[in-house]
Amino acid sequence: MDITALVPLLALSDESLRFIGAGLAIGIGGAGPAIGIGMLVSKAMEALGRNPEAQPVIQTNMILGMAFAEAIAIYAFVVALMIGFVL
Repeated sequence: MDITALVPLLALSDESLRFIGAGLAIGIGGAGPAIGIGMLVSKAMEALGRNPEAQPVIQTNMILGMAFAEAIAIYAFVVALMIGFVL
């Protein structure tokens, strides 16, 4: 008896497994920065509510932190593209 008849996952080709890996890379790699940006903005709004005079400093740091978090998401996207189409 053939093992692929018992376990259908083993019948997947290398190409299909590459695309599954790329999907997982972009899904997991995009979830972290999305949560981080949400937490960062919520804490910045909380800080602005408590101390409105510090708005320029808080806004600058918030935008800088968002840029770093977004860069991680872009890296995950590039890795996903490399897994799916290059490797």
